[in-house]
Amino acid sequence: MRKIIITVAMTLPMLGAAYAQDSIKLGYIDPLSGGGASVGEGGLKTFQYLADEVNAKGGILGHKIEILPLDNKTNPQESLIQAQKAIDAGAHYVTQGNGSSVAAALEDFVTKHDTRNPGKEVLFFNYAAVDPSLTNDKCSFWHFRWDASSDIKMEALTSYMKGQSSIKKVYLINQDYSFGQSVRSDARKMLAAKRPDIEIVGDELHPLLKVTDFSPYIAKIKASGADSVVTGNWGQDFALLLKAAADAGLKVNWYTYYAGGAGGPTAIKQTGLDHQVFQITEGIPNSGNKEAMEFETAFRAKANMSLWYPRAVNEIRMFKAAAEKANSVDPIKVAEALEDMKFQVLDGGEGFMRKDDHQFFQPIYISSFGTLADKEKEPFDEENTGWGWHMVSKIDTAQTIVPTTCKMKRP
Repeated sequence: MRKIIITVAMTLPMLGAAYAQDSIKLGYIDPLSGGGASVGEGGLKTFQYLADEVNAKGGILGHKIEILPLDNKTNPQESLIQAQKAIDAGAHYVTQGNGSSVAAALEDFVTKHDTRNPGKEVLFFNYAAVDPSLTNDKCSFWHFRWDASSDIKMEALTSYMKGQSSIKKVYLINQDYSFGQSVRSDARKMLAAKRPDIEIVGDELHPLLKVTDFSPYIAKIKASGADSVVTGNWGQDFALLLKAAADAGLKVNWYTYYAGGAGGPTAIKQTGLDHQVFQITEGIPNSGNKEAMEFETAFRAKANMSLWYPRAVNEIRMFKAAAEKANSVDPIKVAEALEDMKFQVLDGGEGFMRKDDHQFFQPIYISSFGTLADKEKEPFDEENTGWGWHMVSKIDTAQTIVPTTCKMKRP
């Protein structure tokens, strides 16, 4: 009996190790502490939910997905340390979204790693870092992006703004890093081309995730006479910006990228700006798509949050589809299967992963946040505010395509 007990005791760790080796490890590299923690934790919940969904159906070619949470503190250098930890733990796939400066560092790191370590390649799945350079001059075979780049989003946003005759004076306020800088430059260029009559009355950059009181910035916006604000701010930088606007009684329209993130809806409700805050996304909870709304219901029940990242759903589902198409979980074969793959996205319609630069194109939506007139058709509110997202415009995939300067080097 003692021999049997010893044998079992020795076998159990070996079985655990075998399972670990057999699983597909996905390193999740995003902020889990500091100013970006709220969005990072939301992303982690999302990817864990998606992994559970895939695993419940047998995994990917019999392999279960294992999420490795790695806190990068929204810091590029720390992200490289965490990426190496993921690789050392056996990960051949990493995903990240919050911070284009982080994404640029990871893209370079993964590309160099894969060049130097044939047979041990890693793919970088980008679900939210939208600096256009990542799929242009910095493009890499080892990087795939499921979010629309900031220039794609600004093209759609300014096309909508073009038709709003009430817009006369615009104030730009953005985070001072690569993404925020691209938002301000794209906004200036595209508004000038589409509505040269609009006056840019302010253009502000502020430190990323370090400002705790935005009241001085709001005072400048108020003094400028702006009727509209364009911002790419995310996380606490959006929520605190809107809180300061509410405290100051600033009544303008807001055109945003990430108003739906943690704390954003609550801050909007506090301003009393009913359907005056607009957001551009690849999906919305009240899209009207039956499958997407059923997913939203199930996700909220388990994760206790709304789905901020429909693109993460597309990412994981396409990963599974690509591996099954290639009949392999080898990163190179998965990458080749992803190229030019067409896919029915969560919120409806067909998207595709462009082979030239690994940019995913999909339908995108402009929505406004406020009271919902028809709770039967639009049942989802946000953060228990009683307000929710209402679609005001949909841009089909064909209208989102932009050119690329990518000159990709292939293995």
